[in-house]
Amino acid sequence: MRYLRSRTPLLTLAMLAVVVALSMATYLVVRPSPTDQPELTLGAAKGAGGPTRGAMGYSYQRSTGPDRTEILDSSGQPVAVMTDGARTAHIYGPSRTFEDPRFTDAKIENNVWVRLAPQAWHAGAEGEQWFVDWLSAARNDRSPDVLAIAFEYVDGAPVKKDNQGQQYSGDASFGPVDPMDPDGRQERSDFFDYLGLPWSFLDGKAGVPEPQRALSLDCSGYLRMVYGHRLGYPLRGTNTPGEGLPRRAFAMAEFGPGVQLMPNSGQRARGMDRLLPGDLVFFNAQPIPTGQIDHSGIYLGVDDGGHHRFISSRSQTDGPTMGDLSGAPLLDGTGYWPDRWRTARRL
Repeated sequence: MRYLRSRTPLLTLAMLAVVVALSMATYLVVRPSPTDQPELTLGAAKGAGGPTRGAMGYSYQRSTGPDRTEILDSSGQPVAVMTDGARTAHIYGPSRTFEDPRFTDAKIENNVWVRLAPQAWHAGAEGEQWFVDWLSAARNDRSPDVLAIAFEYVDGAPVKKDNQGQQYSGDASFGPVDPMDPDGRQERSDFFDYLGLPWSFLDGKAGVPEPQRALSLDCSGYLRMVYGHRLGYPLRGTNTPGEGLPRRAFAMAEFGPGVQLMPNSGQRARGMDRLLPGDLVFFNAQPIPTGQIDHSGIYLGVDDGGHHRFISSRSQTDGPTMGDLSGAPLLDGTGYWPDRWRTARRL
């Protein structure tokens, strides 16, 4: 005991130095940057066990409902969510605010950037070189993602043209006035109608634009413009099963690519906690619901009023909107659209 007491000052100084060094190291690792702060929380794993360490210094947590891999950085902050069987990637980055002021006071703010990976995800792909390279680039990519592109067609959106003078975005109509319904608009306006360009599809179908549909997008044509023409997801010209996104909403919902997030029971969909921004949502939008899916949109997330909101191209607003005219486009609560929501899909 006499030996230890005689050296107490030296030991105390040494221990203090170690504590200070460790404290500084811990602070540098744990402190997240402002752009890494999550605004949405990852779903809890169900029977998947704890996270495992892997490539790029990330940890990988397997979760279910749907089956997916949640990627965390060294400080435990979310990096990305990759869903089995889907190309859609949810990557955390700087927060953004989306709005459609002509039709609603609601705003959407989130820090999830929705992109398409080069191929569908599967468990264990975190160790494959294609994913290592792609995620590294995607985390720093600030070009328009699914959500930003979706808002390039709302009311008042500025016109954008390519180097050849071809307009590829800007305020879109739903379609020409329906002579049988002066208050409504005709469907059947696909993305190639908006562009005014003929198109050849994977399944051999040829699309010929109709001049009266120029700069118009119906509900499914809008999804095909965002995911297909703008982001390169393969497209079909017909409503048959096979590679690519079909033409109409019912076919997208029933046998489209990617992962169906909840079954279509013919009743209001359940499982809202499965949704992430960018998911496709499908409705039976008839005044008296039947079994037919006939409307589609893109889920945006939770708005500043605490409601789950989507964006879609609608006849009443003559184009894409997240606005409340003719029914607030919500999935929760009661009302026209919540009661008619049937299922959802992640591409």
